[in-house]
Amino acid sequence: MNQVAAGIDIGGTNTAFGLVSESGKVLVKGTQPTRSFPDAKSLVETVSEAIHAQVRELSKTYPGLKLSGAGVGAPNANPYRGTVEYAPNLNWHGIVPLRDLFSAALGVHTELTNDAKAAALGEQFFGAARGCRNFIVITLGTGLGSGIVANGRMIYGHEGFAGELGHVLVERNGRLCGCGRQGCLETYCSATGIVRTYRELKPKAADSVDAKEITRLALEGEPEAMEAYRFTGEMLGYALANFVAVTQPEKIILFGGLVKAGDLLLNPVKQSFELNLLNIYRNKIKIEVSSLHESDAALLGSASLVFNREAAP
Repeated sequence: MNQVAAGIDIGGTNTAFGLVSESGKVLVKGTQPTRSFPDAKSLVETVSEAIHAQVRELSKTYPGLKLSGAGVGAPNANPYRGTVEYAPNLNWHGIVPLRDLFSAALGVHTELTNDAKAAALGEQFFGAARGCRNFIVITLGTGLGSGIVANGRMIYGHEGFAGELGHVLVERNGRLCGCGRQGCLETYCSATGIVRTYRELKPKAADSVDAKEITRLALEGEPEAMEAYRFTGEMLGYALANFVAVTQPEKIILFGGLVKAGDLLLNPVKQSFELNLLNIYRNKIKIEVSSLHESDAALLGSASLVFNREAAP
C-alpha cells in the first residue's frame, strides 16, 4: 500500500477524520469537537495537522506512503464551488471556501460534498447499498441529512444542494428551524428534534437532557422517552412515504445516533411509512439500518471522492 486518502466528516457536533485505503479500509481516525473552534479556518488547521501526523505515523508501517488527496463532507456544502454556505448547524457565518482551506493546509487536491451525501457514498461503495442503483440515505444526527442516488448516480442538482430532505416542510407554522423557516422535518426527526419533543412531553426535564439520555430512558421503558421515539418515528415514516414518490428507491438506509434505539424508532417508522405510501409502492421498499460503523460511513464516502471518479459531481 502506497496511497491513502484523507476522509473528513464535519458534523454539527463533532468532526471525524482519518486515512482510508483504496480498498475501503479505515486505517486510522480521530475526532475534534466542531463547536470548540471559533471559525472554519482554525478547525481546518487543527484537523490538517492531525492528518499529517497520522500520515507520518502510518508511514512507519508503510514506508513511502503518500496522501493522494482528501474528501470532505460538510453541511450545506456546494460541491461545484467548494464552499459551505449558510450552514444552520455550524457556528460559521456566510460562505466559507472550505475546499480551498483544506487543500492549502493539506497540500493535496481536495473534493467537497454534503456530509449526508458523503455517508450515502460510503454506503454505495462499501456498505448496505453496494450493488443498489436507487436508494436514499437518511442521517439522523444534530440535524437530518440525506443523500439520494438514482440510476447509480448521486443527485446533486443545479448548484449542488439537491436532496435537502431535512428542510422539507412537514408541519405548517411548526417548529422554528435553524434555517429560519418553520416546520422543517429536522426540527422533529433529529437529535435536537427529539429533545424538543421530549421537553414538550416532560417540561420539567433536566436542562442537560440530550438525545443519548432520551435513548437510554426509552430503552429502560420511561413513558415520555418512549413516546418521544414513537412520535419521531411516525413523523419520519410519513415524510419518507412522500420522498419515495420522486425517485422510487429500492431501499432507504437510516444512519446516525437515533437508530441506536432500535425498534423503538424503526417500528413506528415502518408502520407510518407503509400506511402513508401510494399503493404502487407498498411492500416494495426496504427500510434498513446502516451496515457501517457510525463514524466510518462518512469517512469512507468522503475518501471515495478521491478514489472513485463516479462519486464526484
